[in-house]
Amino acid sequence: MTVRSERASISGPGISAGASGGYLNINKPQSWTSTDVVRKLKGIIRSKKIGHGGTLDPLATGVLPICFGTGTRFADTVLLGTKSYRITMELGSSTDTYDATGETTAEAEWSGTTQDQVTATFDDFTGKFDQIPPMFSALHHNGQRLYELARKGIEVERPARPVEVMRIELVEFNAPEIVLDVECGHGFYARTLAHDIGEKLGTHAHLTGLVRTHAGVFKLEDTVTIEQVSKEAESGDWRSLAMPIDTTLQHLGKTNLNGGFVDMVRHGRQLAVDDIGESGDYKSGDRIRAYTPDGELIAILIFEPERLGWRPEKMLAGI
Repeated sequence: MTVRSERASISGPGISAGASGGYLNINKPQSWTSTDVVRKLKGIIRSKKIGHGGTLDPLATGVLPICFGTGTRFADTVLLGTKSYRITMELGSSTDTYDATGETTAEAEWSGTTQDQVTATFDDFTGKFDQIPPMFSALHHNGQRLYELARKGIEVERPARPVEVMRIELVEFNAPEIVLDVECGHGFYARTLAHDIGEKLGTHAHLTGLVRTHAGVFKLEDTVTIEQVSKEAESGDWRSLAMPIDTTLQHLGKTNLNGGFVDMVRHGRQLAVDDIGESGDYKSGDRIRAYTPDGELIAILIFEPERLGWRPEKMLAGI
C-alpha cells in the first residue's frame, strides 16, 4: 500500500462541495442579522446543520461565510486569518450603539477637522492595542448579552480586549463623511474604531456604513446572494454555488490514501508513522487532510508520535 504526501497542497478549482457539507459565501443584506441569514438559508437548502462564521451587525453588508452539513464541524477554521472592512463614518455626533441605528448621545463641532488630522490618528489604531467593546455587542456579562443590558438602559464596565489592525487607509475625505479601508484580526469592532477616531479628533463620530470585503479565504467578489441560492435551489442545483470543506483547510498538509488505508481511516483505525511520508517531517499535534483516490476528503489526521501513528481526528465521509 502506498501513500503520497504533500505539504500545504492546494485543491484544484474543479472540486465542489460534496453532499456531506461545505460553505456558502453569502453577501449579507443590510438590516438582516447573521441569524436571519442562517434561518432563511436553512429553509432554502433544507440542511439540519447550518451556522455562520463571524457575526456581522445588521447595518453591515458583505462577506458572511455560512457552514452547512459537516462544514459546521470546521466553523473555527472560517475565522482563521484576517478580515477587511470598508468603513463609512460621520463626524459630529456619537450614538449609544456607535452606529447610525442608535440614539444620539452627544454632538460637537466638526467643521475644522482636516484630512491630515484624520490620518494622524491612524498610528493610534494600527498594530496591537486594547479596544473597549461597545455596550451594544453580543459579548457576555454575568451570563447576559451586553446588548440585552444596554436595551434596559444599563451600562456596565467592559474590560478592554487586545485587538490587532494591520492596515488603515483613507479612501475618501468629504467631511463630515469619512471612508476607510481596514484590515484587522479577530475580535475587532469597526463601530468602536469610528467612535474612538471621533474622540481623538476632539469631536464625536459614529459608523454609518460597513462592508466586510474579506474574511480569511472568503472574498467579497466571490459572494453569492440569498436570492441566487434560492433560485438555484428551485432547480435542485444550489450546491454549484457552494465551496468545499477544504477551502478553509489549505494551511494543512495533504495526503492521498489508497483503498486499504481509506478503509482503515473510515473505521477509525490509526495509521503507522511511516504511512504518511517521513516521520521527521512532522511534529506532535500536526494535522493533515486525508483524501480518497477519487479526491474525496474523508478525515483530518493528527500526528501522535507517542502512539506511533496518525489518528483520525475528524471524520467526514463514509460514516
